[in-house]
Amino acid sequence: MNKDQTKGIGKKIGGEVQEQIGKLTGDTSTRVRGHAKEAEGKLQKTLGDAKEVVRHQEREVEADNQRKLDLDR
Repeated sequence: MNKDQTKGIGKKIGGEVQEQIGKLTGDTSTRVRGHAKEAEGKLQKTLGDAKEVVRHQEREVEADNQRKLDLDR
């Protein structure tokens, strides 16, 4: 798990809480800000997920290249 995934999850949860507080208090502004924060968190987590996929692919390519080098010896 990378920092974007972690921060994204935190923002998403914080936004959900803020949105619920806005609903409970009838404060539309708080509810909307919470919803926006939740969406931002989802996007940040998605970015982190994509980074993890790329890192995994890089490791696989490096391992394949190392295997090829070992076979050439």
